[in-house]
Amino acid sequence: MVKKILIVAAHPDDEVLGCGGTIARHVAEGDTVQVVFMADGVTSRQNTLQADLAQRDSAAEQARRVLGVERNHYIGLPDNRMDSVPLLDVIQKLEAIIHAYEPEVIYTHHVGDLNEDHRITQQAVLTACRPVPGSSVREIYAFEVLSSTEWSNPHALPFTPECFVDISAHLTKKMDALNAYACEMREAPHSRSLAHAELLARHRGHSAGMDAAEAFKVLRLLR
Repeated sequence: MVKKILIVAAHPDDEVLGCGGTIARHVAEGDTVQVVFMADGVTSRQNTLQADLAQRDSAAEQARRVLGVERNHYIGLPDNRMDSVPLLDVIQKLEAIIHAYEPEVIYTHHVGDLNEDHRITQQAVLTACRPVPGSSVREIYAFEVLSSTEWSNPHALPFTPECFVDISAHLTKKMDALNAYACEMREAPHSRSLAHAELLARHRGHSAGMDAAEAFKVLRLLR
């Protein structure tokens, strides 16, 4: 049965870091995938030019094509300043997309991440997807993002996954999609490096008896 999948990411590149292999697997299995980017990902940086924003969006579109995503939505909230926008406004922008698309499965951020935009994104998802009668959303999962999840305050809610998705056959596509974001990746041994992304996929996979996997916290599972 074909499912509608929605990835709600704070910034372009989070979707690939967090669940790029899972996206590729959903597409390979015939599901339809769309991605929402809440913030632009670059305007918090000093001396940002319009060309930098265009480059980030271009990278997101390249990654979309690699993974087979049907559509990207760009909400355009201020990067690393989502807390400056009333939460209701954030939720309503996301709700409009959810109501129009009617996804059954959503992947989003872990609430314990270091990045404030990540935390607000998860809060917006859970609020927009309250389990009221008639809601299309049956499953919600939280992913990990290198250089945010593992860098968080050690006293914050840790990322302790309960769900492991086998991406052994899709790891190459995940890495190809990350290459689209070459401007955001760093050289090893930086946490947000291509080498570390592959190592994490191998680690998560080997932890569950697979060649490669992505790990998730289960936020909702209605059966």
